[in-house]
Amino acid sequence: MKKLMIFILVFATMCLGFQALIQAQEATGQAQEPAGEMMEPAQLSVSVAAICQNVVDREPVDAGISFAATVGKLYCFTKIIGAESPTQIAHVWYFDGNERARVDLAINAASWRTFSSKIIQPHELGAWRVDVMDAEGNVLKTLEFEVTP
Repeated sequence: MKKLMIFILVFATMCLGFQALIQAQEATGQAQEPAGEMMEPAQLSVSVAAICQNVVDREPVDAGISFAATVGKLYCFTKIIGAESPTQIAHVWYFDGNERARVDLAINAASWRTFSSKIIQPHELGAWRVDVMDAEGNVLKTLEFEVTP
């Protein structure tokens, strides 16, 4: 009988301690969400995007949709919003429908400006595009431009 009383006392103490732990977690916001009420992941979006000839002070310079073959180098500038934690995007450069470059870029805040660049050869005349893709490969934005003689 004495062992049974000790067992009941230990069990009750453990239950009270567990209840206190749950109350402490709820008070500090650390309690785990029930399985059916999980939060939706953040939705990344592109708030600003441009193909440009330069980036100065984290802003696009000489943006356009048509560039001379002598341009030398072009930049794809993007401002990404909506990240709740660090993630990445990719700028995928296409010339005449063929992938020419893929640049992975870190996104480290809810509002983040970033850019990639591509050297344009004088003979690469015609239709270009850059797809801005999230970490899962979804296209967030497509920028089309042309290189002319």
